[in-house]
Amino acid sequence: MLPDRKEAESFLRESEEIHPGPWADHCRTAAECAEKIARNCSGLDPEKAYIIGLLHDIGRRIETGTHFKHIVDGYECMMEYGYDEVARVCMTHSFQIKNIESYIGKIDVPEEKSEMVRTFLNHIELDDYDLLIQLCDAIALPEGPVSMEKRLRDIEERYGSYPEDKRQRCYELKAYFEEKMGRSLYDVIGVDEITLP
Repeated sequence: MLPDRKEAESFLRESEEIHPGPWADHCRTAAECAEKIARNCSGLDPEKAYIIGLLHDIGRRIETGTHFKHIVDGYECMMEYGYDEVARVCMTHSFQIKNIESYIGKIDVPEEKSEMVRTFLNHIELDDYDLLIQLCDAIALPEGPVSMEKRLRDIEERYGSYPEDKRQRCYELKAYFEEKMGRSLYDVIGVDEITLP
């Protein structure tokens, strides 16, 4: 189940008031990118793509939800509202490599919560919506869409590293969606190739 677009936008605005920060505009950018990409892929619903992109980091509405905790907080919050399709993406968006050891940042939750995430990841097959939001997370800054290299550099500067296997997986996602669209990702999201990276 999903909220509708208006509800999702309202929920993000309220969440931004609770815990202001650039995370909310990052979510808006990811949502716009997801919608544009989905519009160019058969089998993907642009409206759903926008909504799950908009709420993928909703766990950051809780002030302490800044590292791994935002994954758990987002999942639990969305499940409370019955939005299981959003909850799923809250859980999967940080795991281009499908294990919790690949997480960049602090594991700031009790062991039983990290075990819950591990179990969740072990028991699902990532679908195209999971992959789409992973891709959009890797091209979205609060100011707007950017090249993947620029966004990954931003993450690396904030967290101190960006593992090569995750970086490689991000580029594989880019290639996967470019093949589905039959177009350049940067053309679809409006990033000028001349200004890359």
